[in-house]
Amino acid sequence: VQLQASGGGLVQAGGSLRLSCAASGLTFSSAVTGWFRQGSGKEREFVTAISRSGGSTKYADSVKGRFTISRDSAKNTVYLQMGSLKPEDTAVYYCATSRTFSSFATPMSPQEYRYWGQGTLVTVSS
Repeated sequence: VQLQASGGGLVQAGGSLRLSCAASGLTFSSAVTGWFRQGSGKEREFVTAISRSGGSTKYADSVKGRFTISRDSAKNTVYLQMGSLKPEDTAVYYCATSRTFSSFATPMSPQEYRYWGQGTLVTVSS
């Protein structure tokens, strides 16, 4: 299984970006998928997840109302639409996935995800 995250870049505060996570060797509809981020000198933290069924999503309080996770089964890609970006959103963003959960589970711990992408850097300038 390989995950490829893309779409990061430099954006001004208040702007938007859309990150993509493409998979090979795995169909996202068979797995829960999450986005995590890690700022400089910080631990990796949960951002959002979409369940295997696609019927359940979860967001960190810090991004709720600003970020949206979605999935395109035809393209086997998961997206993270980020809006109203703030400088504190600056981080390397990682997508991660795991097959070992029930249809509606949205785990928040990085340890619960088996496969990880390489990360894409998002920088929000003030």
